[in-house]
Amino acid sequence: MYYLNNRVESLYRIFDQNERKDYLRLDLNENPGGLPQEFIDEVLSGVDSSFIAQYPETLHFTEILAKHLETDISHLCLVNGSAEGIRYIIQAFTSEGGRIVGVVPSYFMFQVYSEMYGRNFVKVPYNEDLSMDVDNIIKEMTEDTQLLILLNPNNPMGNVYSADEFERILKVAKNKQITLLVDEAYHYFYPKTFIKYALSDEHIFVTRTFSKLFSMAGCRLGYVVGWPEGVKMVQKLCTPHNTNAFAMRFAEAILESPYMLKELISKFEEGRNYLISELDKNEYPHKGEAGNFIFIKPKTDSQLIVDRMKNEKRILIKTYSNVGEFGDCLRVSIGEKKYMKKFLDALYEIDK
Repeated sequence: MYYLNNRVESLYRIFDQNERKDYLRLDLNENPGGLPQEFIDEVLSGVDSSFIAQYPETLHFTEILAKHLETDISHLCLVNGSAEGIRYIIQAFTSEGGRIVGVVPSYFMFQVYSEMYGRNFVKVPYNEDLSMDVDNIIKEMTEDTQLLILLNPNNPMGNVYSADEFERILKVAKNKQITLLVDEAYHYFYPKTFIKYALSDEHIFVTRTFSKLFSMAGCRLGYVVGWPEGVKMVQKLCTPHNTNAFAMRFAEAILESPYMLKELISKFEEGRNYLISELDKNEYPHKGEAGNFIFIKPKTDSQLIVDRMKNEKRILIKTYSNVGEFGDCLRVSIGEKKYMKKFLDALYEIDK
C-alpha cells in the first residue's frame, strides 16, 4: 500500500532558489571572503586517488578536535553540519508530543525538526526592544518540558546570555529534568561559551559548526559536545561515514594553523568595526550584539532595497518583517572591510 507521512506532507519549508554565482553573498551568514586560495591549494596538495576512493575515517580528526577543546573523544560526535546534530538530539531526547521550548525568531530548523517528528515546539518571543527576558524562558520551563534550546549568540537577533542568566536557567533545567541544548554556531564571533557545562554535566549539549568563522559551509562539518552516554545516543542515529573527508582535512589544517584562526578573526573584526562606525555616522539604527550578522533599519522600503541590491548591485541580503521596534529591516552578513564597503556604497545609493 502506498503511504505518505502526513507530517511531511504538511511540513512548510522554503528552499533557497538563488543562483549565487558572481554575487556578493551577504544573505546566509557565510564568510564572503572565504579561506585564502594559497591555503586551500596547500591543503589539497596531498589529496590523491585513494583519499577520494576511500570512506572517510573520523577517529584521527576527532582526536585532534578533542585536543583543541581540551577534552577526550568520548565527549564528541562529528556530524554533517551542526543541523544534523540538532536533529538527532531532538529525536533521541524528546518524545512524540513532547514539549520543546525555544526562543523566536531563531534558527528555523529547530521548529522544522519539531514539527517533522510530532513534537510540541513552544515559542518564547522577544521583547519589543529586541531584548530577551530570561524570566520569560524560565516561565515556559514546565515540569513536562523535555528539551530547552538556546543559541549563544542567537541567529538572527544576535543577543547573548550572561553567565548569571545561564546559571539561573540551568538550575531550573536540572530541577525539572529538562535536557538543555546550546547551539554555538557563532562561537569565535562571540568567544564566551558554555561548553564547560556540556563537558562536566549530564543532559547538556553544545552544538558547533565549521561553516561560519572557519569558512567551510560548502564542506558540511559540525560536532556535538556532551556527556559520554548522551553522545553515544546521538552517535547511534548517525549514518555510517556521515562526515566528509575533505571537510575534516580542511578543519584539521585550520585547527593546526593558529595563524589562520587569528587572520580570520582579525579580518572579521575589522569589517564589523568599520560597518558599525559607518552605520552610526549615517544614523542607521542597528542591532546585533554578537555573531557575523546585523539587523539594519533602513530609511526606505526594505524589500525594495533587497530587490535592487540583487538586480542592480549583485549583492544578496535578506529582509525581515515586524522585528520589534525596528519594524521591517535588513539582515546582512558581516565580512571583511572591502565587502562591507561595497555593501554600504550600494546602500547609500539605493536607500534615499
